[in-house]
Amino acid sequence: MQALLKTAANMSIHDTPVIRGMSADSAAANANLCGRGHLDLECGASQTRTMAHSYIKLDFGTDEEKAQQARHKLDGWKQAFRLDKRLLYKLDRPESDAGEAGSKPEPVEKPAPAAKSQAKTAANPKAKTAAKASKPAAEKSASATNGKVALLVRLYFSSHEKLSEQRWLERIPSEEPFKSASPKVVHHSDPEFESTDQKFEALE
Repeated sequence: MQALLKTAANMSIHDTPVIRGMSADSAAANANLCGRGHLDLECGASQTRTMAHSYIKLDFGTDEEKAQQARHKLDGWKQAFRLDKRLLYKLDRPESDAGEAGSKPEPVEKPAPAAKSQAKTAANPKAKTAAKASKPAAEKSASATNGKVALLVRLYFSSHEKLSEQRWLERIPSEEPFKSASPKVVHHSDPEFESTDQKFEALE
């Protein structure tokens, strides 16, 4: 009976380091899985986050005031919710350059009325000052009414922020002044996404 107890004690003593050695080996094996040679496994995959972005197109037509209101509202949201680079926007004025180019050659064909007006303003100094003051006002009003303005908004959230991205994609088009600007959401899977992305990068 004593011999059996001794053998059992010897077996327990010799078995403990084996179990400890196995647990240490398994821990080392698990640690090696996350080493430099196994970056393509699950342990390394959690460190990389894919970023997906979407766009919202807003067309304000010739309403410059509403476009500025939209800019201020987006800036307020960025500061209040700390969106930073998650929400970016750029103004698009597609016909501003064409309108300026088309309005330049017209006054060249009328030299005679210019000479008459110079004679009249020379005789009347008050008319001369009034004519100078009316020119810049007319130029500003012409550029405001003829130039179209659009807004391109980019939402750039990581993969674990899909819920936040979806909320902003629903909130922005549903509120003024965005609601009246014919909002159009462009997702990454849409056919026009690539052209929209290139246009956003080209805008200043």
